[in-house]
Amino acid sequence: MKRSAAEIVREYGPFPGVASVAGVTYDGQNVWFASGEKVNALDPSSGATVRSIDVPATAGTAFDGQHLYQIADGSIRKIEPLTGNVVATIPAPPGTNSGLAWAEGSLWVGQYQERKIRQLDPQTGAIIRTIECNRFVTGVTWADGELWHGTWEDEKSELRHIDPHTGEVLETLDMPENTIVSGLECDGGERFYCGGGNSGKVRAVRKPRSDAARSEDEARASSPSV
Repeated sequence: MKRSAAEIVREYGPFPGVASVAGVTYDGQNVWFASGEKVNALDPSSGATVRSIDVPATAGTAFDGQHLYQIADGSIRKIEPLTGNVVATIPAPPGTNSGLAWAEGSLWVGQYQERKIRQLDPQTGAIIRTIECNRFVTGVTWADGELWHGTWEDEKSELRHIDPHTGEVLETLDMPENTIVSGLECDGGERFYCGGGNSGKVRAVRKPRSDAARSEDEARASSPSV
């Protein structure tokens, strides 16, 4: 397992009226973060919050390319971001739900105390499969085909790249002391966005190059020059 220190490249917040940040997602332009009674859009360039939607928002947040998904009160609400309308609601899995991600046509739910990640049918909420983890799970994200999740245990947090079939930890980024991770999302490039729990902050962390990208680099380096 590869282990290294997380590199925080930017901090956002704390934000007015926001006591805690839960789920985090990214729509290609704005970072959305859950703050209890609202989900808020943050412009990552300026650091300004540009709008908010009034909806219960106490845990994970996800975006499927068109709709937001937000966990609260044992339910996952599907939200039309332009209007703020809730267009569907499905049951969340029983337990202490934390993170939420969209990938491969499914929702992926992190369960904190259960130390599990569950793949859900987004239409019904039915559990398709379960991945066992060995630490409390907070945020969940897929990045370049890799499954990553946040941890928050004994006031320490990590970002963990795990094998989606076995749950084996492949790589770990250690967050600085007293810097916790609630929500987690990748921007599709070189950054993770991390909810900062009761710090009221969102943090950008540099994402390591994916295994596929590293393999391409190694193959290119070993190829004879023409």
